[in-house]
Amino acid sequence: MSSILRPTPAQRTRRLVVLATAAFAVVVAYGQMGLGLGQTAAEFSADSDATLKVAGWAFSIWGIIYLGLLAYAVRQVLPQTGESPMINRLGWPSAAAMLGIGWWIIAAALDWEIGTILLIFGSAIVLIVPLLLNAATVRALPRWDRDRWLVVWPLSLLAGWLTIAAPVNLLTVLTGNGDLPAALSPTLWAILAVVVVSVLALAITAQLRIPAYALPIAWGLIGAFAAEQSRNPTLAFAALAAAIAVIVGTVVLVLRLRAGVEKPRPSET
Repeated sequence: MSSILRPTPAQRTRRLVVLATAAFAVVVAYGQMGLGLGQTAAEFSADSDATLKVAGWAFSIWGIIYLGLLAYAVRQVLPQTGESPMINRLGWPSAAAMLGIGWWIIAAALDWEIGTILLIFGSAIVLIVPLLLNAATVRALPRWDRDRWLVVWPLSLLAGWLTIAAPVNLLTVLTGNGDLPAALSPTLWAILAVVVVSVLALAITAQLRIPAYALPIAWGLIGAFAAEQSRNPTLAFAALAAAIAVIVGTVVLVLRLRAGVEKPRPSET
């Protein structure tokens, strides 16, 4: 269960930083769109999407992710929220990731292509690594524990979406600059990206045993299927097959293996 220990002054400072970075990420994203400063994230993504395209409606998932991040951050500054292992260990990594996605919006608006690649991959890594390092703690959280729903879920949703958005971002930049390696055709590069993110979805879900990380990846793959049907059916159906594999695999991993992880040893019964 979540700890009821009161946060120290240093921990309260970290929580305020988490709140500030969450607010920064949301304000920058919606402020940039509202003010029309530079190109939008959608315009940046669509600029050179000849290799791998995701339907525009798929990016609506950011609304859910931002709501989750705000709930995660606001909860931390409430007086009744104690300091728990999940809040403690994921606090600074989450602040770094939220700062990164905010700066990504700025980099995309300015068409700073290399910056977008560094920021999106960096934001994904700083979340995925601590989630994996604390996978045992995540698995041990009771089903209705607040840390499960207000820490692990929001951050896993963000990490999952960044996992599929990062290679799309990379392929977009490489395609636009004519730097996509000729070792494979564009379609094969795109299929390789689809396979890699699908494997990551299942491998990381096998460790965390929650669906939050894999769901955004499956959503993005369905978005790729929808966008590529008319211009590249081979890639489209590869993305659809991958999405189905991720969904089915996630259900099996979460529902069938979770009980085995939490089952007490004979000596503990």
